Amino acid sequence: MTKLLKDFQPNEQLDIPVLIKSADVREAKDGSKYIALVFTDTSGEITAKLWHAAEKATQDFTTGTVVQLTGKREVYQDRPQIRIKHMRVLPESEQDPHAYTPTAPESIEDLQAFVKQTIAEIQQPVWRGIVQYIFGAHWHEFFTYPAAKTNHHAYEGGLAFHTVSMVRLAQKIAPLYHKVNEDLLLAGTLLHDMGKTRELTGPTATQYRPEGNLIGHVVMIDEEIIRACDKLQLDSHSEAVMLLRHMVLAHHGELDYGSPVRPQLIEAELLHQIDQMDASLTMITMALDDTKPGEYSERVFGLDNRRFYQSKPIDDQG
Repeated sequence: MTKLLKDFQPNEQLDIPVLIKSADVREAKDGSKYIALVFTDTSGEITAKLWHAAEKATQDFTTGTVVQLTGKREVYQDRPQIRIKHMRVLPESEQDPHAYTPTAPESIEDLQAFVKQTIAEIQQPVWRGIVQYIFGAHWHEFFTYPAAKTNHHAYEGGLAFHTVSMVRLAQKIAPLYHKVNEDLLLAGTLLHDMGKTRELTGPTATQYRPEGNLIGHVVMIDEEIIRACDKLQLDSHSEAVMLLRHMVLAHHGELDYGSPVRPQLIEAELLHQIDQMDASLTMITMALDDTKPGEYSERVFGLDNRRFYQSKPIDDQG
């Protein structure tokens, strides 16, 4: 059985096919060029640097290319990396990037069924109509795109899995606080990251589109809501639409994190907190999945470079 990237231990040699998820040509201190690489397969991803990269290497080893990678698994500053010994582009017949792309832990069919059921449960007709229209326009992309380029849910189906996980949290938390309008919370949660279907390039070797960098998914989903109102002949200045727009515009919580406004509704604050919770706990879980009991994880970049302890089993005696 072929070993995958995450199966290799420190100082272990490897010789496996992988996908180049990203390849950035940079300049070293001595003026030479090198390529900062991220390799991926279905087990996850790992970084590497190709030093003193010739012009041909910068042309051959590009984002989205499947290569045969020979090298050694190492650890640098508490992070795994590959020391490259040799790398070659595989033949066209073996260029299937999708085969090296990690996927969500829940089937697309189950995620789709859950989303359909959740939309049907929204009683407020304006919110339900807008959600139905936007999902109809981006149905395929929503269930195949990642939730991010890196950090959390950065795999095929990650956007849907992240959103469904948040909806499940929302359904558990909302009944505990009598002021929360569950319809508004569900509508905002379902839509909050839909702009990523325009912000990102797709599930394979994911990059940001130009409009993703220049505009961003927070503004993009607000545009989608306005567009839906126009198509459905709804008043985009009504109270219902204004509240839904605030939900998506405020979901990053802080101006420094990309939201043009901070949450000013209890539902918007809850959406922001649930988003943070699912993203953070997912990153920690992924780090601990690769950590032995009694040891610390690799540093988690998205959580201030902290390391997390994998506790040992505790018996009845403590």
